[in-house]
Amino acid sequence: MTRYWLMKSEPHVYPWELLVEDGSTHWDGVRNYQARNLMRDEMKIGDLALFYHSNCKPPHVAGVVRVCREGYPDHTAQDPESNYFDPKATPENPRWIMVDIEPVTELDTVELSELRANPKLEGMPLLRRGQRLSVQPVPKEHFEIVCRMGGLVGMPG
Repeated sequence: MTRYWLMKSEPHVYPWELLVEDGSTHWDGVRNYQARNLMRDEMKIGDLALFYHSNCKPPHVAGVVRVCREGYPDHTAQDPESNYFDPKATPENPRWIMVDIEPVTELDTVELSELRANPKLEGMPLLRRGQRLSVQPVPKEHFEIVCRMGGLVGMPG
């Protein structure tokens, strides 16, 4: 059964266009235990996620991605040269997990202000005060609404 997610990336770090060019990528650098647990325990191959550009003006949904590899150790945690290095991470206890994703479809830009203005998205985790998780679940109904707002007719597959 497909589950639905939202994954945040800052466009100056890894933009949608680069994902399309690369064809797939590992989703590394997540250093929040709740987000890690979602990737480790709940994300499965075939799950779909909204690719969200954060920390930009305006923040927005740029596309839809698919999980193409389930959780495995994030090697950047053990690389002293990485911005995501964690000295407590070891091969025996990697601490941090990543998944691989691939692009499914680009969406017309759906800005955060548009999401907030849509009453049908009330309760969407992204829109809750203080919600800063870089990986978060999205109810299927909300996922479908955002896809339609982005110009997609029917569910991506």
